[in-house]
Amino acid sequence: MRTHTFLMPIPAALALALAACGGGADNASTDDNAAAEADRAAETTAATPPAAAPAPDTMAAATAMAALQPTAGNQTAGELRFAVVDGRIEVTGTVTGLPPGGAHGFHVHETGDCSAPDGSSAGGHFNPGGTEHGRVGQGAHHAGDSDNITAGTDGTAQVNGWLEGATIGGGGADDIVGKGVIVHKDADDYATQPTGNAGDRLACGVIQAG
Repeated sequence: MRTHTFLMPIPAALALALAACGGGADNASTDDNAAAEADRAAETTAATPPAAAPAPDTMAAATAMAALQPTAGNQTAGELRFAVVDGRIEVTGTVTGLPPGGAHGFHVHETGDCSAPDGSSAGGHFNPGGTEHGRVGQGAHHAGDSDNITAGTDGTAQVNGWLEGATIGGGGADDIVGKGVIVHKDADDYATQPTGNAGDRLACGVIQAG
């Protein structure tokens, strides 16, 4: 019996070998491209810092409070709130124990000290700009100037005024925190220098950051 050996033609064997080698090259190329893309994505992420959070608007949220206590021989007292609104300081609150039906000068003063029986320890009007006394919103005035408050028949006044040229917090020359607040016996005439001829001090308070 003869045994027959079959030999693959040389051209066919070469074709199969080349096909096998080509397939391996394609797979390696695909793997290399994927790795390069991953490296580029990682580099882009590392090079791009996270967006910074917006800085808080501290001024828009700034507030302060003051508790008014009567000076010797008076009954005037109250609670006041100071808040920055649209670039100025709005002052709101309630003052009690005033002579019924009258207008009273109302100012921030330069020193947060109410220790003197007559309130004189609070010093003069808060005036960091060195300007003349006047009426807020109507030309030159002290940073501590505000409109008169008016008591009703029960001796209570609702405060709804404002300050211009002052700030709350920060420790600058125009900062009202730590300053005094005075309610006067008489109305401010908005003209007499340097006090408006507002008379005695009925109540004194110290402005505290709130």
